[in-house]
Amino acid sequence: MSWLAGTFVGVTEQQRTLTPVDEIANRYHDAALALSPMMGTYLGSTERQDQLDDFSPAGLRAGADLARRTLAELADANPRDDVDKVTIDAMRERLGLAVESYDAGLTLMSLNVIASPLQEMRDIFDLMPTETAEQVETIGRRMSAIPNALTQWFESLHAAAQRGLVSPRRQVLACIQQTKDHTAGDGYFATLKEQHPQIGAAIDEAAAAYAAAGDRLESEILPLAPEADGCGREKYALHSRSFLGAEVDLAETYQWGQEELARITADMQATAQRIKPGATVKEAMAVLDADPAYQLHGTDALQAWMQEKADEAIRELADTHFDIPEPVHTIECCIAPTQSGGIYYTPPTDDFSRPGRMWWSVPKGVEQFGTWRELTTVYHEGVPGHHLQCGQTIYRSALLNNWRRMDVWCSGHGEGWALYAERLMDELGYLQDAGNRMGMLDGQSLRAARVVIDIGVHCGFEAPAEVGGGEWTYDKAWEFLNNHCDMAEGFLRFELDRYLGWPGQAPSYKVGERIWMQLREQVQANEGDGFDLKAFHRRALDIGSVGLDTLRAAVLGTL
Repeated sequence: MSWLAGTFVGVTEQQRTLTPVDEIANRYHDAALALSPMMGTYLGSTERQDQLDDFSPAGLRAGADLARRTLAELADANPRDDVDKVTIDAMRERLGLAVESYDAGLTLMSLNVIASPLQEMRDIFDLMPTETAEQVETIGRRMSAIPNALTQWFESLHAAAQRGLVSPRRQVLACIQQTKDHTAGDGYFATLKEQHPQIGAAIDEAAAAYAAAGDRLESEILPLAPEADGCGREKYALHSRSFLGAEVDLAETYQWGQEELARITADMQATAQRIKPGATVKEAMAVLDADPAYQLHGTDALQAWMQEKADEAIRELADTHFDIPEPVHTIECCIAPTQSGGIYYTPPTDDFSRPGRMWWSVPKGVEQFGTWRELTTVYHEGVPGHHLQCGQTIYRSALLNNWRRMDVWCSGHGEGWALYAERLMDELGYLQDAGNRMGMLDGQSLRAARVVIDIGVHCGFEAPAEVGGGEWTYDKAWEFLNNHCDMAEGFLRFELDRYLGWPGQAPSYKVGERIWMQLREQVQANEGDGFDLKAFHRRALDIGSVGLDTLRAAVLGTL
């Protein structure tokens, strides 16, 4: 087979012979799985599901050492075909960045509002089955592991602090609040205990550990935390590469983000005229919010609508614009057990016994939903977004080794594709309705605005004139976000905290989309009249989730 310069030949039904490079990748996959029972949950394993990862300095060092050993093996590896070339390039890039991040202390100091051990060890329970008494008992035993896991996390935080590495004060305060929310009388642990009283003692133990963690954050970490939110340009460059799998000119990207935001704003203003002539964007949105045609009432109606739209997209896109494998035709749309307001996707297990799932974490008290805002999100999380992207990769067991199919996730590739998928659905006519198109543009505006905020704050670039220029501050970032996003204050406050505490992740969506669009344009220019959009999608997605530099080289045949 070949991916070179658009000459892809599909081999889904053919069994590729395992190569020495595949064996290196598979050994790494098995060893990484042995280090992380939580990764096992994510992949659908039944082994050690009553355990949590080792978040101590020794546990984190073990992961870095594994990456180093694997990189040493790859140094002498010789590719037998194009698949091997991609594997070698992707592993060197991904594992190399993991080692860099560890050496810089970024792994040790992990604390933020969305993607640090405090959240990860709670979030993993959402993926655990509860159909049988034995499965519930397994949850109980894992709940009992939370106190030790939190203790290990604090060991790492203190080790990082000894190197002068502590997350900003704003992040520590937000994490303290999360522990209070989870342990409240109507919080996560209390709700879980009502659902599964037979493991109530273990749940109480975990809740007490979370409450104690909040106290320790306040007494031990908060006094050490810096006031400044920005991480600095040097650290940011590493974060950016980690999330994109590509090195970009940060100053140029910052300027592009402002230009892209201006383009989207003009498009929104034009779309507002289609909704109500003479209206501003916010007035047009108010019209849409008041229109019963776009309203859903209650989470049951929301879940049913999500499922209907996700299934409809699969039916209509299969065999026309995409090759969608039969197991990927199934997606489950779920209401998440938490109430953070996030919408996310979890991929299927290796054998598809657990299907891909789209989750909506509905904030407490929210009972009305506007479909005009959210149709584009269904395409982002479902098909042709994450569900197609992840499901197609997992399906290709005949072609890709286990690491390629199950371990690799590059945000710029994955989230960039999902944003590209939203724009593609607009191109294909699925968002012609003025309301639904406004929803897509509103989401695009948020993604462009956070390119500007994230890069600007963390790299210390001058703020835009619309917020007074000069040095970025929290208040300027908040004003800028409010100017370009129409969301409830609670949502936006969390979004801003996320950008400030997770450098480089938020821009990876829009910058990733930019790189996907550039790649499509380059392939189209190379192939001229012979360019086939469906074939481009198939070729690119069959490579799997890799860094964007690896993707570009694989598609263009320059590896």
